[in-house]
Amino acid sequence: QVQLVESGGGLVQAGGSLRLSCAGSGRSFTNYAMGWHRQAPGKQRELVACITAGGSTNYADTVKGRFTISRDSTKNTVYLQMNSLKPEDTAVYSCAVDSQFLKVLAGFADYWGQGTQVTVSS
Repeated sequence: QVQLVESGGGLVQAGGSLRLSCAGSGRSFTNYAMGWHRQAPGKQRELVACITAGGSTNYADTVKGRFTISRDSTKNTVYLQMNSLKPEDTAVYSCAVDSQFLKVLAGFADYWGQGTQVTVSS
């Protein structure tokens, strides 16, 4: 059974940093695309960043230059380093994994974590 477990969320002041982790189990994700999406209250879920099996990345314009996605295939884990956080980054962040990069990009991945809350205070 595939399972994705996020960690690292919390409350931080504007300008601060957080590092999210998403650890997978149940199968190897070495050849899978991985990514992060977020959903704020009253808003639709949106892509934050995603990374291919080969390490190519894609970011939402709103987080470019502030967030960095990375992965450690030996640990079946994807990370999201978030710097210079803003109140508008407040959301539930969920990791997504799929064998097809476009499905992760579009938010239709087969595997999802349960989400971790990130709250940025002003």
